[in-house]
Amino acid sequence: MQKKFMDYEHQNGVDPKDYYAPESGHPLDGFRQEYRDIAMKVVDLAHAEKGSER
Repeated sequence: MQKKFMDYEHQNGVDPKDYYAPESGHPLDGFRQEYRDIAMKVVDLAHAEKGSER
């Protein structure tokens, strides 16, 4: 997912508006939410592994 974002950024640049509030159908539409969800899953797995679940 990060590589896909970096490829997009290198080819098109990233306008903050498109990153934070992309229009429906834009290649970055939903990116931040999906990335956040994946990051939180990783955090939860790390907590579970260490026995310090939230």
